[in-house]
Amino acid sequence: MRKIRLPKLIKLVIFSSVLILSTTIFASLPQAKYLAFAEVMPKPIGGIEAVYKNITSYPRAAKDAGIEGKVYVLAFINEKGTVDKVKVVKGLGGGCDEAAIKAVRKTKFTPAKSKGKAVKVKTSLAIVFKIQK
Repeated sequence: MRKIRLPKLIKLVIFSSVLILSTTIFASLPQAKYLAFAEVMPKPIGGIEAVYKNITSYPRAAKDAGIEGKVYVLAFINEKGTVDKVKVVKGLGGGCDEAAIKAVRKTKFTPAKSKGKAVKVKTSLAIVFKIQK
């Protein structure tokens, strides 16, 4: 098998591109700072009903299309119980995903604790959308 030789400049450009891309991807992953679980996991203050209260109305597009179901989200909760970021894991569409993100972001959580200390953690939630008739 014959070895292909690349000029040094091309090698440098390829290496730099890979380094920049990997650094950008790693920096954009907030889950590196958040624990997957803690001794005491965060809970919405007021229960899951507090999240549902933050959904002011059923998304019009979803209602018109008859879309119902669950939106699964991953919420990144900081040490103060504030939501830093919300990511849709499995969505419904029709505006339901956006409504779920907005509702979870507005919700205050009890902080997660590990060894008696408040910690950052990621937690999953299922937001149910059901058209009321």
